[in-house]
Amino acid sequence: MNIIRVSANSQTAAVAGVIVDSIREHKRTEIQAIGTGAVNQAVTALELATGSLMKDSIFVTCVPEFSNSSIEDREGATVKIVVDTYSPY
Repeated sequence: MNIIRVSANSQTAAVAGVIVDSIREHKRTEIQAIGTGAVNQAVTALELATGSLMKDSIFVTCVPEFSNSSIEDREGATVKIVVDTYSPY
């Protein structure tokens, strides 16, 4: 499974493109974000990606999870969003 790391400075359109490509190739992906700005960018990119995928009849579910991580000797809460495909039919 592909892991996509998003920061507060990530460009949402670029992240959305990576999400779409990952879903098309692997059928699932994981998005990780630390901090409110990064979570905002991740959710916005996910919304854009979901709309793009639905145009091609690819439907996804999203399951948010929390975990702890350490970056540069700092502990922080990480929001992890697992994105998986499903068939509504």
